[in-house]
Amino acid sequence: MDILNSFNEFETAALQAVTAATDADALEKVRVEFMGQKNGRVRDLQKLVGTATPEQKPAVGKRFNEVRTSVSSALDARAEQLKLQTTKAASDFDVTLPGERPRIGHLHPITQVMTEFRELMGRFGFTVVDGPEIEDERHNFEALNIPEDHPARDPLDNFYVACASVAAGRPVLLRSQTSTVQIRTMESTQPPVRVVSLGRVYRPDTIDATHSCMFHQMEGLMVDRHVTMAQLKTVLSLFARSFLGPEVEIRFRPSFFPFTEPSVEVDMKWGDSWMEIGGAGMVDPNVFAAVGYDPEQYTGFAFGLGIERFCMKHYGVDDIRRFYENDMRFLAQF
Repeated sequence: MDILNSFNEFETAALQAVTAATDADALEKVRVEFMGQKNGRVRDLQKLVGTATPEQKPAVGKRFNEVRTSVSSALDARAEQLKLQTTKAASDFDVTLPGERPRIGHLHPITQVMTEFRELMGRFGFTVVDGPEIEDERHNFEALNIPEDHPARDPLDNFYVACASVAAGRPVLLRSQTSTVQIRTMESTQPPVRVVSLGRVYRPDTIDATHSCMFHQMEGLMVDRHVTMAQLKTVLSLFARSFLGPEVEIRFRPSFFPFTEPSVEVDMKWGDSWMEIGGAGMVDPNVFAAVGYDPEQYTGFAFGLGIERFCMKHYGVDDIRRFYENDMRFLAQF
């Protein structure tokens, strides 16, 4: 009988779909498709019952009820089975087990030290300023009282950059000191001035345990009426001891820099050895004249400190090259 064959095909397809459902959402879609009151395929079976002859109706009606009951029971059983599976999966999770700790990165030790430098100098009343790393000769040399025949301007002692400005007769180079930021600050700001600049500088030095062709400096500048060398020494001594501890010793040795007069080399002793950390001095009147300051009215001091060397002392590192080798075993210690 064709009607009974349709019932059998419906039952087989429905039971297979129920078994294949892997979660509650999929099972609900099966229920709606086969047993839905509005558009379910079971309505087509109901229509077939109405087409049976009087002789067929008892057998057709009985089979229709059997198929509907079979599919409904399979849906209920599968729903209960999926619920038990979900509950078991949840119960298998042990909430007392330790979680997997995510790996969190951290700042490079040089960056950490620079951040602390900014905070310390801020407490001393200095404002942080910044400037370009590619500079022209005026800001890198001329305004800093470094004449054209000075050895510091030798092309072999600087990283000159080939670009359109060079072709136009305006050579540019990677800055060899952060003093360039002092010039730019004084060109745009009238005294009093109290600023520091931290950043990368570039010199073609031979790379060894204490030298690199790229390193970081902190440059400081203070300009006002009646600024003295005693104030410079006080600021540098307080800064070094604030960063490294009260046991640090500071000494100043007479030296020469074109942009300061008088000039000193600054050394620190932390532990058993002395290390040169930078240069300093009173700003040369020619520098003031280059930026439009009246050297008869204002005085000032400037200093430049090597950040890597402070970092080496702070963390007990014996070789500056360690900071740039990208060795995670080394960097992870900080």
